[in-house]
Amino acid sequence: MTRRALISVSDKTGIEDFARALVARGWELLSTGGTLAALRAAGVPATAVSDVTGFPEILGGRVKTLHPAIHGGILARREAGHLAELAEHGLGTIDLVCVNLYPFRETVARGADFAEVTENIDIGGPAMLRAAAKNHADVLVLVDPADYPLALAGEVSPADRRRLAAKAFRHTGEYDAAIAAYLEDGAGETLPEHLTLSLSRVAEVRYGENPHQPGAVYRLGAERGPVLDARVVAGKPMSFNNYADADAAWALAAELARQEDHPAGTRAVCVAVKHANPCGVAVADTVRAAWERARDADTLSVFGGVVAVSRPVDLAAAQAMRGTFLEVLIAPDVTPEAVAWFAAKKPDLRVLVAAPDASPGTLDVRPLAGGFAVQGRDTRPWDDLCPEVVTRREPSEQEWLDLRFAWAVVKHARSNAVVLARDGVTVGLGAGAVSRIWAAERAVQNAGERARGAVLASEAFFPFDDVVRLAAGAGVTALLQPGGAKRDPEVIAAANELGLSMVFTGSRHFRH
Repeated sequence: MTRRALISVSDKTGIEDFARALVARGWELLSTGGTLAALRAAGVPATAVSDVTGFPEILGGRVKTLHPAIHGGILARREAGHLAELAEHGLGTIDLVCVNLYPFRETVARGADFAEVTENIDIGGPAMLRAAAKNHADVLVLVDPADYPLALAGEVSPADRRRLAAKAFRHTGEYDAAIAAYLEDGAGETLPEHLTLSLSRVAEVRYGENPHQPGAVYRLGAERGPVLDARVVAGKPMSFNNYADADAAWALAAELARQEDHPAGTRAVCVAVKHANPCGVAVADTVRAAWERARDADTLSVFGGVVAVSRPVDLAAAQAMRGTFLEVLIAPDVTPEAVAWFAAKKPDLRVLVAAPDASPGTLDVRPLAGGFAVQGRDTRPWDDLCPEVVTRREPSEQEWLDLRFAWAVVKHARSNAVVLARDGVTVGLGAGAVSRIWAAERAVQNAGERARGAVLASEAFFPFDDVVRLAAGAGVTALLQPGGAKRDPEVIAAANELGLSMVFTGSRHFRH
């Protein structure tokens, strides 16, 4: 009996060569639409599905494979009863289904309108894949061009058939999840009762946070990330921890770069991160100067850190990094001269060019034992706040700039977090503390004499006046915090007593 393969693919990578090889091995090919045209144009003989079904494609191609002549041939078990039933109706078996689906996610990603997006919801393709995967003992199912060589190598083992069937169900499952997410987003439902996270692997890493943990990096749906889709232009492959730290560094650098009316909007931003926490942040006229200020903010913590900058890295900036060991550098661009210097002088440094026009997405997903905690990302900008000066003394113009700068930094630090800043550079950071006063003490200790004339930002309110008194004793002149504590009057009174200015934002930024 002649074996038959049904081929209908959106991704036509390698399809002509694969089809030609099947014909050379005695297979009969069935196909539809654009795939049929491509095969015939390449001189590969193929039969139209409509010739098998005896029914033309209708509704502009919406209905073409939904027919017993197709699904009967795929779903029939190769045993006497089913084969006799096919013969009774003049139907033949289909032994290989090679299908990948309409480019729904790609259509969404390029900003197509609703009508075009919905027209790219595949119906017949998923039905054929599910049928073939269900009957994988008798039908080989292919969704990925990478698996074509396996199909041509000879008899495919039961284990490989089962693996390919699982891959097909993943393919259709991810596809359905992407469609559901698109429709839910259009309906304004951010967190529906049932949420499907569609993840596709984009990178394998040697291990996770520690060598005994397996690890990989996945894309959520069709989203593009500045680090996830970055180009590695020099250095070693990225590790699990590199991805996490680079993502944190870039998020803060991008937020500071968006502050149009702040010096960061027209100057270079440099963010150094260690273990997902900022350890040195600065703005300056050039990338080199911004790097040097951020490095000098905490020369100990920056060692082995990850750095993000908001402007292209030139040779002068690259050479300024000579004496500091870094794991990753990410920038919007890196000049060829800088790339060559890094390759020669810092071969272990991963140098990344951030993916343009990428966004961090809308969901923040945290793992729990047995599930996930899901929330919208903390994207509330400064311009959405209504800062209120609650003390007798108003901040000076420079203090306002530094308060806003410090607020962006503390928003990206792990709670409890306190940041001291002066003249567009962090001078002291305390993050991840179990007590707010401990976070403040760490920040003040880190700053030393640089605390004099600095401002202080806290991502959450002050339950007592202890942070105010600690800050004043160190020489801090202005404070920023959300407000909203029971003892706000006492805290405000302490700031007035000590001659400090204090601003309430009315918005907290816990980050765990």
